[in-house]
Amino acid sequence: MYIDTHVHLNADQYDEDLEEVINRALEAKVKHMVVVGFDRKTIKRAISLAEQYDFIYAVVGWHPVDAIDCTDEDLLWIEELAAHPKVVAIGETGLDYHWDKSPRDVQQDLFRKQIRLAQKVDLPIVIHNRDATEDVVRILQEEHAEKTGGVMHCYGGSVETAKLCIDLNFMISLGGPVTFKNAKKPKEVATEIPLEYLMIETDAPYLAPHPLRGKRNEPALVVLVAEEIARLKNISIEQVAKVTTENALKFYKIPV
Repeated sequence: MYIDTHVHLNADQYDEDLEEVINRALEAKVKHMVVVGFDRKTIKRAISLAEQYDFIYAVVGWHPVDAIDCTDEDLLWIEELAAHPKVVAIGETGLDYHWDKSPRDVQQDLFRKQIRLAQKVDLPIVIHNRDATEDVVRILQEEHAEKTGGVMHCYGGSVETAKLCIDLNFMISLGGPVTFKNAKKPKEVATEIPLEYLMIETDAPYLAPHPLRGKRNEPALVVLVAEEIARLKNISIEQVAKVTTENALKFYKIPV
C-alpha cells in the first residue's frame, strides 16, 4: 500500500478525467491521497474532494509565489478550515525565490504567519522551498516550527540540510525528481536518510518520474518513486511501501 502525500488533484489538468486518474491510483495500491490547496480556488477544490472521497485528505494554505495576493481574510478562512475533520496540515507554505511575483519580504511575512497559524491549530506544516533554503531553515528555527513539525515537500536539497530539518521535527518527502538520471542530491538523500524520516509523493500533475518526465503526472506513478528509493537503498519495494505509508499515516494522523 502507498500514500501519495502531496498531489494536486484539484488542478485544472484533471478536469477531463479525474475519476479515471483516481481509479488508476487505487488499482496501483495508492490507498490514500493528500490533496494540497494553495489559493482560494484550489483550497475549495481540495476540501470538496476530501468530502467526496473517504481516502482523500486535504492540506490548506497559501503558496509563497502568490503571497502578495493573500489577505488577512484569507488567513482567517484557512484557520477556520483547519477545524475540518479531513484537513490534515497547513500548506503548502514557504519561500520561492525562483519566481518574482511576490517580494521576498512579503513571502517571509506570510510564511511566518502560516507557521504561527499551524501552531495555533496544532497541525503540521507542508513546506515549499525553491532557491531559498537558507531563509526557509532560518525562519523555521526562529519560529520554533518544531512545535508542530512538518514535511519538506518534494525535497531537492542536500543531505546536510535534510538532517537540519529532521532535527526540527520535519519529515523529508521525495517525489519524481529522485528518479531523474541527473538528480544527484535527491538520490543522495534517498540513500543516506533513514527510511523512518522519508515520505513519498508525486506533486502531480507536475514532476512526473522517469521514464515519463515531461508528461502529466498522476498519483499512480508514486510507485516509481518508491521503486527508485528501494533501488538506491538496496531494500525491497515492499519495505519502502510499508514504512513510508506508516510514516504518512502517523504524520497526517490518518486513521487506519
